[in-house]
Amino acid sequence: MAYADIQMLMGKLKQLIYSNDIPVINNPSILSERPQFQHLYEELGFMIQILFNHEDQDLHSFEKVRKLKKRFKVAAEEAEGIVDIFLTTVHCRNNGYFPRSDVFHPSLHLEVVMRSIESIKIEFMTINIDNMKMDSSLRTDRLQSAGTSHTRNSRGSKKLLEKVIVGFNRDAEIIRDKLVEDGKKLDVVSIVGMGGIGKTTLANKVFTDPFVVHHFYVRGWVTVSQIFDKRDLLIQVLTSIDDQLELEKATDYQLRAMLHKSLMGKRYMIVIDDIWSKEAWDKLKLFFPDDNTGSRILLTSRLTEVASHAKSHGLIHHLQHLTEEESWKLLCEKVFQGNECPKWLIAPGMQIAKNCYGLPLSVVVMAGVLAKEPRRKDIWLKISCSVHSYIASDEKGCLETIALSYHHLPFHLKDCFLYLGGFLEDSQIYSPLLICLWMAEGFIQENGSRSLEEIAKGYLMDLVDRNLLIVEKWYISGDVELCKVHDLVRQLCVEKGKEERFFLKIDWPPSNHHCEIITTHKQRRVFTNQEIDIMTLSHPPTPSIRSFLCYHRKTTLTDNISKFCSSFALLRVLSLQKCILIDFPPGLALLVHLRFLEIWLSLFPPSICNLWNLQTLVVRTSSSSMVLPSNISNLVNLRHLASNTNLYLPSIGKPMKLEVITNVVLGNGVDNFQKCFPGIKDLTSILYSDEENDFEVLRYLQVLMLVGSGYSRRRSVEPELLRGEQNLGKNHIIRFPETLKVLTLVRCGLPWSNMTIIQSLPNLEFLVIKDNGFEGTLWETGEGQFQQLKALRLEELNIKTWEVSSINFPHLERLEVSNCIDLEEIPLELGDISTLEFIVVLNCGASLLESLHKIRHEQDDAGNYELKIKVDGRNIPSCVPNHEH
Repeated sequence: MAYADIQMLMGKLKQLIYSNDIPVINNPSILSERPQFQHLYEELGFMIQILFNHEDQDLHSFEKVRKLKKRFKVAAEEAEGIVDIFLTTVHCRNNGYFPRSDVFHPSLHLEVVMRSIESIKIEFMTINIDNMKMDSSLRTDRLQSAGTSHTRNSRGSKKLLEKVIVGFNRDAEIIRDKLVEDGKKLDVVSIVGMGGIGKTTLANKVFTDPFVVHHFYVRGWVTVSQIFDKRDLLIQVLTSIDDQLELEKATDYQLRAMLHKSLMGKRYMIVIDDIWSKEAWDKLKLFFPDDNTGSRILLTSRLTEVASHAKSHGLIHHLQHLTEEESWKLLCEKVFQGNECPKWLIAPGMQIAKNCYGLPLSVVVMAGVLAKEPRRKDIWLKISCSVHSYIASDEKGCLETIALSYHHLPFHLKDCFLYLGGFLEDSQIYSPLLICLWMAEGFIQENGSRSLEEIAKGYLMDLVDRNLLIVEKWYISGDVELCKVHDLVRQLCVEKGKEERFFLKIDWPPSNHHCEIITTHKQRRVFTNQEIDIMTLSHPPTPSIRSFLCYHRKTTLTDNISKFCSSFALLRVLSLQKCILIDFPPGLALLVHLRFLEIWLSLFPPSICNLWNLQTLVVRTSSSSMVLPSNISNLVNLRHLASNTNLYLPSIGKPMKLEVITNVVLGNGVDNFQKCFPGIKDLTSILYSDEENDFEVLRYLQVLMLVGSGYSRRRSVEPELLRGEQNLGKNHIIRFPETLKVLTLVRCGLPWSNMTIIQSLPNLEFLVIKDNGFEGTLWETGEGQFQQLKALRLEELNIKTWEVSSINFPHLERLEVSNCIDLEEIPLELGDISTLEFIVVLNCGASLLESLHKIRHEQDDAGNYELKIKVDGRNIPSCVPNHEH
């Protein structure tokens, strides 16, 4: 059990003690046990205070305290299991279901676990802190020992890539041009990318480039790795500059003096390869003088934050994966050494290259495999089906190279990272759903006043910055919408997940071996894309599975879960995203510990509202709309409610604590959102013409999407559920809250004159207008300002003329125009916005394209080469003065 898990247990106990408005809790059998819940809550709180929040942070490094913390987590997990089984027993009996009496008890038995917690408390209180201090040299030795192992693996993998030269030509040109450009101050250029992608190879390509060799008088190379020694680094860089120097007997001070003398007054370039921390850079930068000679440092790292720390405004070049064509070319060069590939090997060979997923290290490994095999089509075909196995078993550690990134992760990110291995291969992961899963699993640790969702977004971006997650699509706000995992990284997640018993992954029909794993180790998470016999998962004497995520379409699985509820009574996460159900299985309503439920339904049954622990509910359906039950407000912990259809909200008895809701439709008798969701932060709603739409009262609303007329193109709300018409009149008034940061308007048909209301919003940063969100051929921006707007997207509008001044958008950073085929030009004045970084256009007319070229020319003449303009995925290049090479 992680610390975040204990926090969630504390929250559950708090509700059991104090909440009187939850029908499931408001039961005599549960109320009678409140003294026990109170005692457990107080004891856990005290232990958390002394073990996790002790003022002396050095205490955490002591072996005895670490063991006590581990024992305490086990005891807390046992306590949670006892509480959850008791709650399940009471709930099941109230619904006429009597599970096994030897496992499910109608009374709460916490005596044993409370004695364990008391024992841990006493041991902690009697520890003599002064006698626990660990010899610091022992810690250092351990770190250096671990570091030696990592360094050896890292350098070994680099040798594998030393001669890789395919691809990188354009990358090398970009970096070379940046290194040799005018500018006397010492500058830092960074290459960032995942392990094995070829950062070192690219750096070496630039390092040995003839023009770079000619341009810099001194060139040096130092490899840092995870654990480093300053003396070793000094010797490395001095040796690379002059291998005739006698260095072994020199003191550290003498080494620094020699390096300073070698670099001072000369234009030098130093490659700092494989740097892992900001602290390492802060120590290294002191070695390199800045004496206005135009010197450069080329840095490679897996971590974007390290590159940003080294030079926040310098070039950070994110190295992309090889294309399939480049992978195939590299494979051919390594296997055939410049000779032609036989025709009969081209098809299987290209498949092998494709299965390397653009990672040069993988291509090189497979080239080594193929070089040892006969050049026969049947053999190559067989190898093409087992690329992952060859890479995983490579003696030089292809997977281990990537695993260095995993070993370097802080503790709070490791579970989040391993969880990615449960998703289907090559699947795009919807990040808001991933974040909800992380929260339901208990991976997100509370931190001050920030919400768990904000903290989880930080975790996600940390994995992106560490090049362990690939962003497929961004929201205009800069948050990740879709992401995926490189296939080798996913394989690492699976391998480490199995090794650490983090989950059971069933990608084939289960065997007795799977059953044995679950029985023996009380497997807590199960991922499967197969139709499985659920009986094999129901053998443990007590329920242990906490998460079950199924990507299979068959429905028998859910029927069986209902029949064998006792084996799944403690489920926190149930994702049945592809299991299309006609009716809601009654047994699922007994799973009162669910925090995350994703399910296909035709109707929304009131029994779902018994699942009082639910934090996230995702309902998918083939129906044109779905009516929410009147007892929906019983879901007191629900924060996210999402659906692929319109959710008709009837009058509810009490306000809900929802923070995110999609596609909601207010029904008759429902006055406004404020009464239903006073704390809503993210809302998608349909506009009506028969009344004012007042969102101003929503004091916490930050993200708003309004959908108007035309929403019925794909799916509509049943006519009897709607009030008034969806077509908005010209005098229609919408009131927005000042807290709003992101606004999307779809098919609202508003007149451009109404834009003045939006212009005045003080905190609006991101605006999307799509599919006639505003209607009319002329947008005259006037004199008003968008005070904080950073990004604007116009999509599928009938606008022809846009009159605007640069002062209307004083902070605009990004402009996107998509499928506005009648728009005649992008106003030239927009190019004068000092903050503007990107103009992105898709599917435009000839006159608009001409206006973009004019903007490009005007900005080049003004020396603004930083503005990027892209049309249909291709850059309009700036006329940056070229250097002679």
